[in-house]
Amino acid sequence: VTFSFIWMILLTTATSPQTDVFLFIGTNFTATCVIQNTTEVTVDDLYWSLGLTPVPTELYTRINSTALNVTIPITRETPDWLFCSVKKSSPDVILNRSKYKHGILLQKGYLPVKPVNLSCMAVQKGAIISPVMVCEWESKQPQGGQFTTTYNLVVRVVGAEVNLSTFPHFMPMEIWVEATNELGTAESEHLNKDANSFVKTNPPSNVQVISEKTFTKSLLVNWTQPLAKVHLELTYEIRYCSDGCHQWDYVPSTEIDKNIHSFRLQDLTPYTVYITQVRCKNVHPGYGYWSEWSNNATKRTPEDRPTSKPDLWLSIDEDESNNERQVKLLVKEPKYSNGRIIRYDMKIQDLKEKDKSGADQWEKITVSEPEANSSSGHFTLLKQIHVADNTHLQVRVKAVNSVGKSPEATLVIPKKSHVLPPVRDLKVYPDWDKLMVMWNSTDPLEYEYVVEVSDGQQMDWQKEGQSVRKTAVRGYLEEFVRYNVSVYPIYRHGWIGKPARVEAYLRQGVPLDGPSVTSSKPGCFNAYLEWTDIPEHRRRGFITYYTIFYSDGNERHCTVPGNITSYTLKSLSRNTRYDVWITASTINGSVDGFNHSFHTLKYAPGEIEGIVVGVSLGFLFVVILTMLLCICKKDVIKENFWPQIPNPGESTIGNWSPDYPLKAETPNENCLSGISVLDVDVCDGKSVFEEDKASLPLKKDKYLSEEHSSGIGGSSCMSSPRQSVSDSDEGGDVADTTASTVQYSSVVASNGYKGQTPGSQSQQAVFSRSESTQPLLESEENPDTLASDGSRHCQRFPRQTNFTASEGNADFNQLEMEEQNGLRSLEFCPLVEDSEHMMPADGQSETWASAPASSYMPQLGGYRPQ
Repeated sequence: VTFSFIWMILLTTATSPQTDVFLFIGTNFTATCVIQNTTEVTVDDLYWSLGLTPVPTELYTRINSTALNVTIPITRETPDWLFCSVKKSSPDVILNRSKYKHGILLQKGYLPVKPVNLSCMAVQKGAIISPVMVCEWESKQPQGGQFTTTYNLVVRVVGAEVNLSTFPHFMPMEIWVEATNELGTAESEHLNKDANSFVKTNPPSNVQVISEKTFTKSLLVNWTQPLAKVHLELTYEIRYCSDGCHQWDYVPSTEIDKNIHSFRLQDLTPYTVYITQVRCKNVHPGYGYWSEWSNNATKRTPEDRPTSKPDLWLSIDEDESNNERQVKLLVKEPKYSNGRIIRYDMKIQDLKEKDKSGADQWEKITVSEPEANSSSGHFTLLKQIHVADNTHLQVRVKAVNSVGKSPEATLVIPKKSHVLPPVRDLKVYPDWDKLMVMWNSTDPLEYEYVVEVSDGQQMDWQKEGQSVRKTAVRGYLEEFVRYNVSVYPIYRHGWIGKPARVEAYLRQGVPLDGPSVTSSKPGCFNAYLEWTDIPEHRRRGFITYYTIFYSDGNERHCTVPGNITSYTLKSLSRNTRYDVWITASTINGSVDGFNHSFHTLKYAPGEIEGIVVGVSLGFLFVVILTMLLCICKKDVIKENFWPQIPNPGESTIGNWSPDYPLKAETPNENCLSGISVLDVDVCDGKSVFEEDKASLPLKKDKYLSEEHSSGIGGSSCMSSPRQSVSDSDEGGDVADTTASTVQYSSVVASNGYKGQTPGSQSQQAVFSRSESTQPLLESEENPDTLASDGSRHCQRFPRQTNFTASEGNADFNQLEMEEQNGLRSLEFCPLVEDSEHMMPADGQSETWASAPASSYMPQLGGYRPQ
């Protein structure tokens, strides 16, 4: 649709835009601008704009030299100004700007929408129908744009002019609605109905329910009609439900006659409270409206004999120590108790010991108040009994009310070793606000199933039929509470099968508390941790895993399953403090436990003992190895550390004295034997020079005359360390004395050696001696090693020089000359000590080596001469 509008710009008239245009949103609008009475401007000087926005030139259409069209789409609901202006700047245009611009206000909107779903109602007021009629309708789309829609309701009685001060019963009426705005008008559908079809009466009043004792399954309902039959014929609708039930039962309309005021409800449950409501409307189908429901009318049906079995169940606690089971017998009222249960009749019987007399011995248990309250109803503890593990026990129960007894319920408790198999594939899972239980059958002989639910404090159960494999737990279940769900198969004649059990939550949450570390046993590189399990009522879900965080400055963590409460941390550092805390997690979140600290050991258990044992074993090994080496190398060690030195105590060297004659004499019985000079080349040919060898025999007498023997070695003539070698009065003590004391002597010559001139000191010989405990030389300790051919083995000692108090410078010079001439050692040959006299060890004639004057041999004791 295109709307056109033409206006002219009159240069001789200064007019401002005053024109409004009403346009449909979604259409196109065309306007024409015309130039008159001027030659200042042409069509080429014109341009269009919407407000301050220029209109694209593609939308222009040139009519002639004085007329210019523009076509624009109408899209927005807000109004716009459309201007035609001159863009040329000439003195006349500048001075008369308003004459060269003209505009129009574009107002936009929609056509009125046709009203739909028109309905009208006349309600009852008092005992009549009110002449005021209330009508309703709907508009399919909103009335947008700048236009306001006005609705007009038109009501008229067809074929007559009637004053509507009273309601026109039984007269035809026509009703419709008109919608109008600036763009047009739209009408709704016309309603052409009888006036009574618009009536809505009040609900029936004085509704009453009557219980009749002879009719235990019915109730009589009475009410009062809201409107007289002369005004309107009515039909009724009745609904009822048991108290506490939220689902209504409706009486079929075909069973209710019109214009009635009472009705009998049938097939009700005895001794049950029912709530009843009634409403009414025009008897003609499709005419009028249902009234509101009447107020509740409540009544209990009369009592009747129970028609269903009591809900018998039990709770079993095992007692392994006594080989028996503690059984609690529980019962709920029959589903159709049909009255108040006043007692239960119970009979407990061992299947091996059937009552042979045939008389039933029933125990009567009076019901006062229920001992426990379950989520689905009350149950009563009948009795608590002990059943042996090897006993089949049958329990039979009947419920009794004031009218009669119910059918009996039976359960058989089998032997512990003969429990029938459980159901298979039990699964429990939450589904919105329900806990669903699903299982599979094991045996076709399964008669029914018992679903038992317990939270550790309260227990409830529900029975399902033989064909049921999936059910929802009935009754109220709390969130974040763990339930133990068990399914028992019940076989024919009430035999109880083994249960299948699963734990489940209706909804899981985050635990209220975290785990606490109760003990830690740190080692050197690891630590054993134990923590408390979160109490069941604080978990609020299944613990899926624990996360152990531990830190010594660098935080680390490890994850362990949720079914353990201890763990060993490994790869720790020794002698280090650790902070540890544990996080417990469910599927909906985690919570941290309390912080705990421990300190790893500096040494691992047994490490110090191992070090000590290792060091000890190493030391023992070294000691043993050293001992073995000493044993294997004892000769070398002895030679290096303990050289063999002749024992002077066993020497038989004679005592030389200045008083002895130069000529050898026969020894007295208490004196030493004479001393002969032994040629030095007997023991070592290299100890003297060749010239000494030649001159030695010649000078032997001279040496013997000028040099004197020293008392070396023990002698029978010496009874004390200070005794002279010539004293022999105490010969009996010689052996004892020489065993502990070794005497050494020094011979000091009075004449020069080898022709040397002695010093200025006295030439008289000096004799001195010393006593020592130095051990003997090897040659003296072992005289058996001497050669048997008469040659004499002698021990050679390095010559060392010492001086006595009487020695002078001449002796010192003489010793230096001797060293220069090559005299390096002296040799002594051991003597064999005899009780009578002393003789050489080889038994030959005595031959003694002569020592230079003032010589000292420290190897024979290391003491200075006395």
